[in-house]
Amino acid sequence: MSDRLTNDAITAFLEASPHWGYEGEALHRSLKFKNFSEALAFLVRIGIEAEKRDHHPELRNVYATVDVALTTHDAGGVTSKDVDLAGAIDAIAVAMGARDV
Repeated sequence: MSDRLTNDAITAFLEASPHWGYEGEALHRSLKFKNFSEALAFLVRIGIEAEKRDHHPELRNVYATVDVALTTHDAGGVTSKDVDLAGAIDAIAVAMGARDV
């Protein structure tokens, strides 16, 4: 099990990653795509990265919008696993031309 990040570590992540927010013991980001097909492709790519890391996000999709929440449930909050997956999600979002909601 990973250890929860300190509040200072979460704050440092948020300062370095302005697309992410923090609420309810989780990192959050909402992204908009051109259409449903692109949003679905983004979800698939996140799924592949999550499987590689054996760490799975909470995902919500409504048409061309995808909401992502990252938390490590067995640690009760944000860990380095979440920060690592957030970085992969950011790279995918840039490659796919996503924009923040």
